[in-house]
Formats: sequence, C-alpha cells, structure tokens
Amino acid sequence: MGKKYKSPHMNRREFTTIMMSFIGSIMGAMIGIPIIDYVISPAIKTRKTDDWVSMGPLDTYPIGTPTLFTYTRTVVNGWERSTNSYGAFVIRKSENDMGVFSNICTHLSCRVNWHEDIQQFVCPCHDGRFDINGIVLSGPPPRPLDVFEYKIEDGNILIHVKE
Repeated sequence: MGKKYKSPHMNRREFTTIMMSFIGSIMGAMIGIPIIDYVISPAIKTRKTDDWVSMGPLDTYPIGTPTLFTYTRTVVNGWERSTNSYGAFVIRKSENDMGVFSNICTHLSCRVNWHEDIQQFVCPCHDGRFDINGIVLSGPPPRPLDVFEYKIEDGNILIHVKE
C-alpha cells in the first residue's frame, strides 16, 4: 500500500502573515520603484545640446584679422548646473568668405591665442602652433583646430554648437 501524502498544517495566523507580507511587498515595490527612478534618473541621463549661438553683426569682425568671440553655456547634469565659458575665432577672408575656429587646442584643450606679429595661433601650454586657417604648424597637437559650422542671418553670424 502506498503512503498518504499530507499537506503541512497551516493555521490562520501563518496564512495571514504570509499573505500580508506578499501584498506589502507588492505595494512597497509599486511605491518604491518610481521613487528610486525619480532620484536616480537625472544622474544617469546624458543630455546633448545642439544649438545656434549668435556672435553678433558681421560688420564687427574686420577682414583679415582673427577676432575672438567669447560666449557662455549653461549645462544641467543631474542636479548640477554649471556655466562654462567658450571662445571662437572669426576670420573674415573677404566679404563673403570666412572661417570660425574653436580657441581650444586639440592637444590638451588649452586656450590658443592669436599672435599678430608671427601670424599664428599659439598654445601657451606646450607651444603648439597653428596657421590662420587652423592647420597645425608645429608642436604636439594631433589635428587642426576644430571648425564651427556657421550661417549668416540678417547680418548676424551664428555658429552651430554641439555638446
């Protein structure tokens, strides 16, 4: 003859404890998961910006001389808000032909300066040198100065900034 299997005896208190724990866990997850998402999500989101920055009237930039334009950008990263200053050199070659270069050296991100006497952009950190078109002449920079896309609207220069 076979054995009879008997289910374990569970009283009402044990059943209520198990069911209340199960229901409480589900309710806690329904409330807790959105709260955790709210707290953590700003820190893990990466925000890319793609904007046109006005550099002012075209007439303020003389032909043949690189002119530095500085602008600031505010970036929100999670709960941190930071404002950074950037620069760009506008070089008008003629009335309609121009170039807009970043003032950040491509070696270690130092700020380059235009030296009129030698007609070169010079990086003060490691003596990187660039010509008036942003091409590397000497030093450690691995590539030319970054070039901004630009457009002219209503006599104003606008540069395309991506971050």
